[in-house]
Amino acid sequence: MTKPSPPSRIRVGSAPDSWGVWFADDPRQVPWQRFLDEVSGAGYTWIELGPYGYLPTDPAVLAEETSRRGLRVSAATVFTGLHHGPDVWDRTWAHVAENAALAQAVGAAHLVVIPSFWRDDRTGEVLEDPVLTAEQWRDLTRLTERLGREVRERYGLRIVVHPHADTHLDGEESVTRFLDATDPEAVALCLDTGHYAYAGGDSVKLIETYGERIGYLHLKQVDPEVLAGVVAEGVPFGPAVARGVMCEPPSGVPALEPVLAAARALDVDLFAIVEQDMYPCEPDAPYPIALRTRRFLRSCGV
Repeated sequence: MTKPSPPSRIRVGSAPDSWGVWFADDPRQVPWQRFLDEVSGAGYTWIELGPYGYLPTDPAVLAEETSRRGLRVSAATVFTGLHHGPDVWDRTWAHVAENAALAQAVGAAHLVVIPSFWRDDRTGEVLEDPVLTAEQWRDLTRLTERLGREVRERYGLRIVVHPHADTHLDGEESVTRFLDATDPEAVALCLDTGHYAYAGGDSVKLIETYGERIGYLHLKQVDPEVLAGVVAEGVPFGPAVARGVMCEPPSGVPALEPVLAAARALDVDLFAIVEQDMYPCEPDAPYPIALRTRRFLRSCGV
């Protein structure tokens, strides 16, 4: 007899980002109640919180609104600029703490940490040099380790650092340098397959090489034709998203089947959160995409 396949240790979810939500309050975004209704209706049971203040920040209200829709929270998300050194620590910690406290209160186990942009993601204004100095690398790695330890100690959450387009952590060179310079006990990686491909990275290779550092996944694809134009023209991330650089699976790259196969081979519990950047988008666009994407991921075995 053929033995049945073991159950997947990958838990699939989605996020406000896949409903075109980038900000706590924006008239072009769907109301949070509609997001919760539709993400549940699409067949997801796990969500991220998105920008702080979009979903209710009262833990009792948030717990009630999610649980009655059969939803659970996997993570909150913060933006940081720790390469700026100790002078930004207090301001960073205040931002981290409010997000971590809410995440902890509703049962999440992770905090997604995204480095700050080196250019404005909407206007394209260059805010700082896209290449870090040796001193900035030291500040980034040491303060991220401190953040990881303090978030774990105070809130019981694991930080997962998210390489992102138009930040100092994006492609293979910067990501592997960061991983090699940080303590695995304090810092894990949120591998966003779309952002990594955006910067030319190979997600399967990264999982196979640094598997013990992969603590969380964002499932996303880029449209290679749109990306080629974005790169050629030096388009910043926000306008690139408006052009459709992040596309509906399975029409883009990287192929998600081999990514999920590599992740399954790690034989660890992992969240795989769908994030299709779509800001801004028509309010009726996300739900049909979510239904199709969830159906596609089931065909991939998750």
